Amino acid sequence: MNTMQIKERGLEFEQLGKLPQDVLDFIYEQQLFKLFTAKELGGKNLDLLAGIKMFQQMSALDGNFGWLITIGTGGNAFIPTFSQEMCEKIFTSKDAVIAGSGYPTGIAVKTEDGYVVTGQWKYCSGSDYATTFTMNCLIEENGVKTENIISCSVDRHDVEVLNDWHAMGLKATASHTIRVNNVWVPQEATFQIGTIRNKYGNSVHSFPFTAFAEASFLSVCLGITENFLEEAFTLMKQRNHDANRAERMGALQFLLMQQQKHFKLFEKQFYTTLSGYWQKHQQGDSLTVEELAQFTQMSKEIAAACIEIANKLIRSLGMDAITETSTINRIWRNLYTAAQHGFLTP
Repeated sequence: MNTMQIKERGLEFEQLGKLPQDVLDFIYEQQLFKLFTAKELGGKNLDLLAGIKMFQQMSALDGNFGWLITIGTGGNAFIPTFSQEMCEKIFTSKDAVIAGSGYPTGIAVKTEDGYVVTGQWKYCSGSDYATTFTMNCLIEENGVKTENIISCSVDRHDVEVLNDWHAMGLKATASHTIRVNNVWVPQEATFQIGTIRNKYGNSVHSFPFTAFAEASFLSVCLGITENFLEEAFTLMKQRNHDANRAERMGALQFLLMQQQKHFKLFEKQFYTTLSGYWQKHQQGDSLTVEELAQFTQMSKEIAAACIEIANKLIRSLGMDAITETSTINRIWRNLYTAAQHGFLTP
């Protein structure tokens, strides 16, 4: 299999509601869920910029494919937070991938050497193939629920997946709700972002987590927008043969060129900013609160700009634009869905 075949199978993914097994096998072979994982754990150990660019490239092939690689790789952020033994257990196998949720919608009852966990968590992308699930819980101690949060990792066989993902786009991401009922989680299977407990971390793992997540999700939106612009160009070429439409086509070509230019400017702004931040981080300098706030603002604005680029063109693309099985419509729905993530909305 090659990446161009991924591009041609978008409708198949959507209708299936998940990635087919041969595509998952391709991801495992290419270590695409392990972009930021140490080589000793079977990963690629990429630096931040190379990984983020990879997210965009994969999302430009298909939004579902790119989103799942981004989410799966996002779980690599937890690598340093486990004991060495636990880390090796969770991340070593070829098909190792984490799905989960950051929302503290569960309860962890404190016991002597761990927690008993119960709860439900929405939007766990990749839930149909995840080998480990992570979830945040509020701690209950001596019968009293506190505001303290503990992050837990739970083995796949202890988790029930509720097939309830019915979004208008990214339909193949299996972003279902998961449920855990009275599962005992030993202390060593809990973790805290920012804590280092093994030797497998690199400088990607110490990059501020919120900025890492914003960059990750925005790169998916950039990739899907790139795909949208390519498909809009293809549709335009197909229509260009009708002489009666020459004037209209000229206006449409101008509009497309304008939006491509806007896209390139936003893409450059993103990578220039991220590159500066990454360089600073690698030199051992902390990013300021102001810099992180600026990055958040920029990410939200560029995500909104991606939606605007697509919307400026969609009205001029005829009936394909509103036909659910057409490529352009699927890309447009995937873009809207990706940009709706909490890290990117106003």
